[in-house]
Amino acid sequence: MTRAYPMIRYFILINIITFIIRWIDKYKSQRQKRRIQERTLLLWMACGGVVGAILWMQAFHHKTIKWKFLIKFRIVTTVWIIIAVYALFSL
Repeated sequence: MTRAYPMIRYFILINIITFIIRWIDKYKSQRQKRRIQERTLLLWMACGGVVGAILWMQAFHHKTIKWKFLIKFRIVTTVWIIIAVYALFSL
């Protein structure tokens, strides 16, 4: 179990960063400033920030209407669910 601690810390940190990046994007959108690219938001999710992204979308209803983004969002989320299930059963 001690081998998992660095990985757990990584996922906590990456999800906090993802949550903050989405907050910055929302802040910029409210002020009609240049936004963070969707590709960047998806990249942070792909690096492990899926939970932070889902929590952000549920709490603040940001980026919940654009269907093209939602399709990509769901693909990344599905891949991470598969990875998580595999990791749980392989430990």
